[in-house]
Amino acid sequence: MKVLVTGAAGFIGSALSIRLLERGDEVVGIDNHNDYYDQDLKEARLARHADHPNYTHIRMNLEDREGMAELFKTQQFEGVVNLAAQAGVRYSLENPLAYIDTNLVGFGHILEGCRHNKVGHLVYASSSSVYGSNTKMPFSTHDNVNHPVSLYAATKKANELMSHTYSHLYDLPTTGLRFFTVYGPWDRPDMALQKFTRRILRGDEIQIYNYGKHRRDFTYIDDIVEGVIRILDRPAMGNPDWSGDAPDSATSKAPWRVYNIGNNNPVELLDYIDALEESLGVEVKKELLPLQPGDVPDTYADVDDLVSEFGYKPSMSVKEGVKNFADWYKEYHQV
Repeated sequence: MKVLVTGAAGFIGSALSIRLLERGDEVVGIDNHNDYYDQDLKEARLARHADHPNYTHIRMNLEDREGMAELFKTQQFEGVVNLAAQAGVRYSLENPLAYIDTNLVGFGHILEGCRHNKVGHLVYASSSSVYGSNTKMPFSTHDNVNHPVSLYAATKKANELMSHTYSHLYDLPTTGLRFFTVYGPWDRPDMALQKFTRRILRGDEIQIYNYGKHRRDFTYIDDIVEGVIRILDRPAMGNPDWSGDAPDSATSKAPWRVYNIGNNNPVELLDYIDALEESLGVEVKKELLPLQPGDVPDTYADVDDLVSEFGYKPSMSVKEGVKNFADWYKEYHQV
């Protein structure tokens, strides 16, 4: 398969590109290499697969309408995985227009490219943050998600709606994947695991919001990539039983689907930090703080559809996954 991976120098995009190349696919990766975080880390991730004979890397913004149209026209992809986005809940409070530009305008260009060039399947990253103010646990794709609590979450929900329109109007198979707190080696410096590790190894106190009572469905990077590949290989199909009288939020008569990819085993943040403390062999100093604006107290993924339709469920334990991260961090930073 010839696959476009957007955000190919990112945490998930780079890991996915490697796996696709390993199984014999041709991968074209695009990334704008912006300065939201350390560009050297992006280059180091990219270096793992940039020289592969079946890999082509293009530095471009999704917002470049003419550039994106030309890319789709000349390359003629069979599959597209959109992982490029302006990430981060808290940053969306400070710089909302960055999310409008990349997550909405840029995503529109991807949809147009898929539509006009008969792409066989578009898979795109949504987020567990779309569940917003929902309190029913575990979070199910069959429940409504109409009350986001951050602009980041709102843009991800908007991606799902935009995709449905293209699936309905143009018969474009699209699948949205709601990722739940992805972590592991090569993750972003603005994510909790790297932020905590930097401070812990300096002997500094770490700030823990919601007094450490956050519960997260931490999902290891390899488990995420495995789920993406299984879903990419099976284009979305319409649900013949779908009814507008009792609409199912996860399916449609159009070839459109939404799935959760999460560990289905929420862990309290303090336990996550304990696993990091054990892996680093350093005692952690903690400052407990209240819940931050835009944050969701708990996440917990219902993955029944993933299990029943794809025979797959993420399985990496937090203890083992955090140890893998800590080992990578110490090697990468020569600690």
